[in-house]
Amino acid sequence: MTTKDLISLLPLLAIAATALLVMLAIAVRRSHAIAMAVTVLGLCAAFACLFVAGPLAPHDVTPLIRIDSSALFYIGLILAGTIAVVFLCYGYFERQRGSHSEELYILIGLAALGSATLVSASHFASLFLGLEILSISLYGMVAYERDRKASVEAGLKYLVLAAGSASFLLFGIALVYFELGTMEFGKMAQAAARTGRDSSVIAVGLILILVGIGFKLALVPFHMWTPDVYEGAPAPVTAFVATVSKGAMFALLLRYFDRAGLRSDTVLLVFSIIAVASMFAGNLLALLQNNVKRILAYSSIAHLGYLMVAFEAGGDMAGSVVAFYLVAYFATMLGAFGVVTILSTPGNDLGDLASYRGLFWRRPLIAGVFTVMLLSLAGIPLTAGFIGKFYVVAAGASALLWFLVFTLVVTSTIGLFYYLRVVVALYSHIPETAAAATPSLQGGSLSLTWALGVLTTAVIAIGCYPSPVLRLVQTMIAGSH
Repeated sequence: MTTKDLISLLPLLAIAATALLVMLAIAVRRSHAIAMAVTVLGLCAAFACLFVAGPLAPHDVTPLIRIDSSALFYIGLILAGTIAVVFLCYGYFERQRGSHSEELYILIGLAALGSATLVSASHFASLFLGLEILSISLYGMVAYERDRKASVEAGLKYLVLAAGSASFLLFGIALVYFELGTMEFGKMAQAAARTGRDSSVIAVGLILILVGIGFKLALVPFHMWTPDVYEGAPAPVTAFVATVSKGAMFALLLRYFDRAGLRSDTVLLVFSIIAVASMFAGNLLALLQNNVKRILAYSSIAHLGYLMVAFEAGGDMAGSVVAFYLVAYFATMLGAFGVVTILSTPGNDLGDLASYRGLFWRRPLIAGVFTVMLLSLAGIPLTAGFIGKFYVVAAGASALLWFLVFTLVVTSTIGLFYYLRVVVALYSHIPETAAAATPSLQGGSLSLTWALGVLTTAVIAIGCYPSPVLRLVQTMIAGSH
């Protein structure tokens, strides 16, 4: 490898080094604070490496990895989200005295490495390698609280279903390789032109690949694991699964289909069906839930359905819209699960909606933060979520995808009901007898308070003044070609 290759890979190398340093730090001295500090410093160093690698982009590091402005942007987003999750984890596990929480940061570092590999992959081999690094780390993270039956059950469900989805992905890769004779994304368009773009083998292979990716994104009908895993996993881990994991997979989906040039009519029809089903199922099933974590789980399914509308639109505008929407989605969903984290008690995540009733009268600032996050998820003006949905609708309209746009508007209206249902519960008065029976709410550590403050500021700032983020994502798309 050349010096240019190594410099381009510096962000990924720094993330890998962070996981190793945390492991060595644990071996020298078992300390939760030291493990967290090493993780944060390592991830911040990896973020700084983005500016070192930036001037060399775009650069192909072997046929497996392509470091361009798009990959660097998404790696930066992954690192920012992971740092927020680390702060949430520290506040969450610090309350559980006597538990060994240090190893979790090794898994978080490896999961971030797998995510960063996914968003920079330009070959099926690196795609699968990044996916498995991410998946295996998530198995341990979801089941990390081994004394909780729900956590272990969630980890087992995720393990079994993820292994099954990986087999679909591998079979789809095999079919595409059999027909095209290449596993490099950039060479697939030329190979498809030689063999015939409408090959049924390619179409079946792409659909099987979509099954594997659809599981990670929790798109309908591959969403069955989502509410159980979200409910059973520790709250900060759920935040990671809902944001970093899904964001990396969607960036890969966009990158793969744009570079491979395999957007056949059959595949786009399948995407449209999945998008409509995800928007309707996510919002309608959320109406039936009485658990906040399950409501957020189904909400995330709906939001990935909204993103599929932008993906269907294609072109540079789609890339900019997806990037902007993911920024807004990361900040909002991390903030929502941050509230769940700060209110959770050792061994029991506060999930039941009844536990949030009257929260404003006990913890007004936390209730205010949660309100901002819920309104952003609902797409109310002056929040990041509103701007994100507006640009998704604009992307769909520019591509004349009127049915998908209409579905998005209708299902977003349905979603208002369950978001406002939670908001109403936050500000409701509760009788004194019921208040006495309400679970006591935990105080927040400094790391949790700081993280929630930054996330809330980001959601409001992006909603009121989105121009800097828009310029950043447009520059990113322009520089990735």
